[in-house]
Amino acid sequence: MTDADFEYLRALLKSRSGLSLAPEKRYLVESRLGPVCRKHQIPGLAQLVQVLRGGRNSAIETEVVEAMTTNETFFFRDKTPFDIFRDQLLPKFAAARATQKRLRIWCAAASTGQEPYSLAMIVDEMKPRLGGVQVEILATDLADEVLAKAKAGVYSQFEVQRGLPIQMLLKHFKQEGEQWRISPAIKSMVQFRPLNLIRDFSALGQFDIVFCRNVLIYFDQPTKADVLRRMSNALAADGALFLGAAETVIGLTAAFQPHPEHRGLYVPARAQAPAAAPKLAASA
Repeated sequence: MTDADFEYLRALLKSRSGLSLAPEKRYLVESRLGPVCRKHQIPGLAQLVQVLRGGRNSAIETEVVEAMTTNETFFFRDKTPFDIFRDQLLPKFAAARATQKRLRIWCAAASTGQEPYSLAMIVDEMKPRLGGVQVEILATDLADEVLAKAKAGVYSQFEVQRGLPIQMLLKHFKQEGEQWRISPAIKSMVQFRPLNLIRDFSALGQFDIVFCRNVLIYFDQPTKADVLRRMSNALAADGALFLGAAETVIGLTAAFQPHPEHRGLYVPARAQAPAAAPKLAASA
């Protein structure tokens, strides 16, 4: 693969997914696109780039973008955001939305579904305390392949062992050989849709809580700022935004401000800064 080939791939990935690929990540291109070449019996990356330049095979182009997209996820990843969601945000929004009887949550980079299903299991657990408020969970991702897995709701033994409490596994999953299938009740609580964050998403409507964790780190600064600006427009004035632990809005946008106590949690700047939230109780 020549320098020109690599630069072509960098530009393609940036335009299609927002992924900003640093020059030192060339090895990543070679390791992740090798399987695409083998699948389509393409001799090497140079020939793959020739196919892409020809512009006649959109399916391979999509496979290239999806192969380069990081889809690392697991149930209740990082734990703390889910504790805050369960112990503070759900009770707060159930009370605030008592009249509307509707609470909307968006997982903006859902990958293979562990994050939105984790939220759904918490909502199911909290249902008696929600006062009849209906919770809608929309989960989106760029990659069709991971969305198909998310919709199926079938996970390996390794996947259910990563972060999923045993009591939730036994309650919400059914074992099928060496795999585990999530229950129809939890599965029905999540709607999955394909969506590219660098494109317009205003048609999705307004949300009360948005999880957009561990995806902005792959964008350059202007793309991050643009996504955050549009996300602020999609969030209720009293809403909440979760980013990954390594992500921030500082220096990118004035539309959000950090929560005073919880790292990774942000609120719209147009809303009054929230009072200091109570300390989280230790989880069982």
